[in-house]
Amino acid sequence: MNIVKRDIEDDIEEYLKSDGIKTLFIWGPRRSGKTTLIDNLAKKLKVTKYNFDLASDRDKFQPRRDILEKIASENKVILIDEVQNYPASTVMLKLLHDEFKKKVIATGSSELRQKTGQEFDTMAGRFNEIYCLPLSISEIVNNESPKSSEMTEFTKKMVINSQIWGMYPEVYSSSSILSESKRIDLLQKILDTYILKDVVDIYELKNQKLAKDILTKIALQLGSEVSLNEIAKSLNAYPATVSNYIEIFIKNYILIPMPSFKTNMRRAVSENRKLYFYDLGIRNALIQDFRDLDLRQDKGGVFENFVIIELEKLRRITNTKINFYFYREYGGKEIDIVIEDYKKNYITVEVKSKTGRVQDIFPIKNRTEVITTQNYYEKIKSLNWD
Repeated sequence: MNIVKRDIEDDIEEYLKSDGIKTLFIWGPRRSGKTTLIDNLAKKLKVTKYNFDLASDRDKFQPRRDILEKIASENKVILIDEVQNYPASTVMLKLLHDEFKKKVIATGSSELRQKTGQEFDTMAGRFNEIYCLPLSISEIVNNESPKSSEMTEFTKKMVINSQIWGMYPEVYSSSSILSESKRIDLLQKILDTYILKDVVDIYELKNQKLAKDILTKIALQLGSEVSLNEIAKSLNAYPATVSNYIEIFIKNYILIPMPSFKTNMRRAVSENRKLYFYDLGIRNALIQDFRDLDLRQDKGGVFENFVIIELEKLRRITNTKINFYFYREYGGKEIDIVIEDYKKNYITVEVKSKTGRVQDIFPIKNRTEVITTQNYYEKIKSLNWD
């Protein structure tokens, strides 16, 4: 499959047509398609793409009027890739907005915000942000365009492939041309080269092995609450160190946190979070397990992770103001997902392989949904946050 169109391309086109001059940040993990998007834009608009992976391109952006004026005059839109590699660029982005009234599209990790601290705060009111994540189920269907008579079989295959191989564009699109062994090698390369190495380098972490070991421990606890103390003890590390690494993984689109829903009612319990992966191919690479799902004891947790990934993509792509939680009582009864909107409306979701129902234990008025491997596509697409 060759992905032709990403959902966020409509947002980019709308931005280009608008009169606004706010910088448009496109955040997302490495290898999620950001560079492809910006390369295509550079060709379409016939402008230069500046790649901040390259020192030579970073050097072109200096806080001098003559330098920035030249860049502004030569490009109707300024395109920057991997902007997080040059935290000081926020000064130039602010000047390009304020002094030269120039549109800028910049891709990278949201880590730019963390790296620049208060300096990024000076960009307030001068930017919008969208997300380029691994492929969503709607993007796959929109690009493949299966016939209505083929949808049942198509979505069945899609959910199986996504749970085993994940949704990174180059992995998904290579399924028909690469052997399973080659796809495993590709996922391992993404994990070791682009995920772990990038995170270790950006944060100047001391121990890449510890980073991988922490992720592996979390991968083996999929669907369960994660105890920092237990992970730290098993790896002979400090809980604060483990906590710091996990927060870095969350900021860099490796892990999705799922906190426990709290009310003032005493029967809800949990101090720990659940942690899920943004991509299940990466998770499976960590534990070196690419077997058919029917052969695996973790298939329930894997499908639950799949659903949460798609809900998270939907939330970010549509910029919907919602929160996700799980809910558990002291007695052990649990609801897989609680969706809360900004008006405190609630949808409780039970994730099941085939059939099931939502337990009637949530203490607040709510709507219930059951998502299965048979109905997941229509259910996720039809979820109404309002």
